[in-house]
Amino acid sequence: MRGFDPEWRDVPDFILGITKEIWEDRRIASLTQRYAPGLIVRSPASVVVDNSRVIAATMATLAEFPDRELLGEDVIWCDDPARTDATTEAFLSSHRLVCTATHERPGMYGAPTGRRVVYRILADCAIAHDRVTDEWLVRDQGAIVRQLGFDVVAWTRDLITREGGPERCVRPMTPANDEAGPYDGRGNVTDTGTRLADILERIMAADMAVVPAAYDRACNLAYPGGVIGLGWRDADRFWMSLRSAFPDATFRIEHVIGRDDPLMPPRAAVRWSLHGRHSGWGAFGRPSNAEVYVMGISHAEFGPWGLRREWTLIDETAIWKQILLHTGNADG
Repeated sequence: MRGFDPEWRDVPDFILGITKEIWEDRRIASLTQRYAPGLIVRSPASVVVDNSRVIAATMATLAEFPDRELLGEDVIWCDDPARTDATTEAFLSSHRLVCTATHERPGMYGAPTGRRVVYRILADCAIAHDRVTDEWLVRDQGAIVRQLGFDVVAWTRDLITREGGPERCVRPMTPANDEAGPYDGRGNVTDTGTRLADILERIMAADMAVVPAAYDRACNLAYPGGVIGLGWRDADRFWMSLRSAFPDATFRIEHVIGRDDPLMPPRAAVRWSLHGRHSGWGAFGRPSNAEVYVMGISHAEFGPWGLRREWTLIDETAIWKQILLHTGNADG
């Protein structure tokens, strides 16, 4: 590829290769070359600016989970035409990882439990000049917390305390504390990407009939909390429960990538958001009227009978943190 380091065969090889290099090969210092200076990593839990803080967070995670492995399932990517010139190629990627790890030492998740966890991460990256220049990441914190044996709400409340209490704890990402980075595009335009974005927009507009109309009846589903679903009923249950908790929130499609490759089904990645009040009953219990920002990422594959596989992640703990901080119930 023009302007791309020859050690990498293609964009998926670059994304999955540097992930292994940093986390499993322990070349954490390579973040200073692989990530651009001043890089912004946004997750539902926080906004982290600069490589030094990314390196510190990486080391803290590996100290707590020393045997962590990140297994790459897919990289859905496209060119970034706005930044590609005669000498440099720029790309956009959305990659999906299955992580395995043992909770061996104390850290963010509390005293070591010795338990083994398996969970997914979905991450969007903008890449230019052989470096990641912007990142958006959703980790299935609900799956981790439950597998460690904790109640999600109780664990989130305890996290607020361990971070210094409601006034000093780390604030979840919202539009108010987000940082503008160099990438401000919306992805590419393909039939597959448009198809997934349209499905999500119809669901969020309360047109739940789109599920039997657009999903394969035998669809395989992976949802937050490590939940594995099958068929229309499970898709309806997840999306209905989420939307009903935030019935008046504004839904936005933030980024779309569609892709077709040999030996792969048509597939797409959509990053989206919900922003508004927790004003309804649903996945997050009694309405609190808290202002909540939800960052979500969805991957999907399509077959002859519709959407055949879906992976969607949100961070339940970041949502509960916003609710607890609003209600004043963060201290118990």
